[in-house]
Amino acid sequence: MAFALELITPFSQPTIKNYLISIIRSFGIKAVVHQQKNKIICAFDSSDEKLQSCLEMIASTLPASCFMSSSQHYELEGEPESLPDFEVEYPASLGLCPSCQKEMFDPSSKRYYYPFTQCTHCGGQYAFFEHYPYVRENTALKYLKPCPKCDEEAKTLGRREKQVLNSCHECGIPVKLIHKDKERYANDAGSFRTLFEVAGKALRDGKTLLMKTTMGYRYFYRAEKLKPKSVLMLANAMKITDYCSLINDEFNALLSIERPILHVALKDEALRETFGTSVDVKYPDEGFSILLAKELTLLGLDYIVYEALEHPCQADFVMDFDLEINTQSDMRLFINKDIKFIASGERVSFPSRLPYGTDTLSIANGLVGIKDNRGVMFDQMGRFEGASTLKVNQLDSETAAVESANFHPISSDEASFMSVIAEHNKFGTKVVGAYFEGEPSFLYYDGKKVIRVVPPKHFSGSGIIEAMRGLREGSDRLIESVEKNHPQLHEILVRIENSNVNLFEATAMILGLEEESFEGVVKEALKFIGKGGLQIDTKVEDNRFNHVAFLASIISYRLAGVGSVYLSYSIFESFGDYFSELLTEIKGKTKATDIVLCGSYFAGQSLFSRLQRNLKATPVLMNTSYPIGKENCVVGGVFL
Repeated sequence: MAFALELITPFSQPTIKNYLISIIRSFGIKAVVHQQKNKIICAFDSSDEKLQSCLEMIASTLPASCFMSSSQHYELEGEPESLPDFEVEYPASLGLCPSCQKEMFDPSSKRYYYPFTQCTHCGGQYAFFEHYPYVRENTALKYLKPCPKCDEEAKTLGRREKQVLNSCHECGIPVKLIHKDKERYANDAGSFRTLFEVAGKALRDGKTLLMKTTMGYRYFYRAEKLKPKSVLMLANAMKITDYCSLINDEFNALLSIERPILHVALKDEALRETFGTSVDVKYPDEGFSILLAKELTLLGLDYIVYEALEHPCQADFVMDFDLEINTQSDMRLFINKDIKFIASGERVSFPSRLPYGTDTLSIANGLVGIKDNRGVMFDQMGRFEGASTLKVNQLDSETAAVESANFHPISSDEASFMSVIAEHNKFGTKVVGAYFEGEPSFLYYDGKKVIRVVPPKHFSGSGIIEAMRGLREGSDRLIESVEKNHPQLHEILVRIENSNVNLFEATAMILGLEEESFEGVVKEALKFIGKGGLQIDTKVEDNRFNHVAFLASIISYRLAGVGSVYLSYSIFESFGDYFSELLTEIKGKTKATDIVLCGSYFAGQSLFSRLQRNLKATPVLMNTSYPIGKENCVVGGVFL
């Protein structure tokens, strides 16, 4: 009989599986490690005297994953006959595992305060990746030869076996800190420690810091107010729950190997006065951020604000190194008490592989899916040097990236919808779904092709005032009241007419929000504490969403004195009713077996909670290993 350890995870990336294999190989235990749709099963040689030690090592060093929910053990028939093995097909883009973090803070380690510390299964390896195949010669480290110890590590059984980017103080990458016309260099333990001490003190003293990290450029600053798209980095793990109101899954996710960005409610009154009731937060992920956070904590700073940048900018202090890096958008995770999914972002989900697919080259949002003899590989376009294919599908909103006699433009709603069908392998079944990222769209898959049942309708502010005036009987009096008694609101409507804004930008403007965007309306809705909202007009006219009626409804409530918080909450609650009613109706008419939700706008607590309540009789399908946002289009594009 074999001893079996089972880990429950729906996530398809092999990170945890390969880390397990590395630990097992280091003990020399015969085992089989297999990843299925919703779990990883490890079957060990139960007679091996080192099994107990191996299991203890797994318990103490295996990275926690926000996608791993539970584990169990039992006996299986048969015995494994050999050591398990793994391959390094593409680079990781993750936080640091516990062992690498421990090594980075061990004064006796050759990687003490070395910010490029990582193992085969963790860290920001993607930053230095140039093109496939993933070997050192195809990375930015191709000119840096590993020292004998690092070279031997990559050949030794364990967590650095087959490490493509292995380095340490002796063979590693120097880092410099620039302030005005002075440069400070670090290339050993002492100088690296000093570098981060100086950077931490600069931030404490109110200076700004631009840091090139293995996750891209990050601009750090202390702030009385967050800039749009900035993130609050929580430096002290012991103080996280003092500052933020978190459920257990949110706390565990912040410290997981994936290190996602979460939007959470703030508990600390001082922070609420500074940053508002809710904010995007993150725990330090890669070496540079972790070392900076350590120094900030020693200086009494439990958090710092940063902005992720694609390109460098001016700052008081600049931490840099002489290698080009690739960047990815960070993973944003949605969590409530019942479910979690990736709202948006490339990191963690890409690069990746689906074990099945068609001979179609899919191109969307800078990502590409390429068929080979093992399925389909997804990554940024620049990482591939070429591909042969029978067909090319690319988003219709993009300029054609390749020439092909069999080229087909595809829409984002259909591609996003199809990505969920592909990930859950629902080919040949009947599925209905809604897409919500910009304009609402309803779709139906008949087992062979995707059909738009209620297509998206482009919003234009042009002529919106007159359209509201003629909306229905009495609407002229609404506009007349706005023109005569509410000049500021009328001015906003004129601005909407003369601007190229989308529906939620217009909504935020009418609500009087400082952040005129979908995100601004979401944040305003999160401030609501209570039950039940008002009914906003989300009715369909001529089989299309009626923007004019929707905005006129909001204006009516504004004139009645309803506050922006209650209205924002009501908007998403009404959208929840709108989506669930139409989906239920379409499902009944088509005899579909499943309902799909896709599009990043569904990653809002009030909207998603309403949908969960309304559709509890038919649990919805969503992406599990890929974002529900635009990044999933490249996956669905393979199958359209």
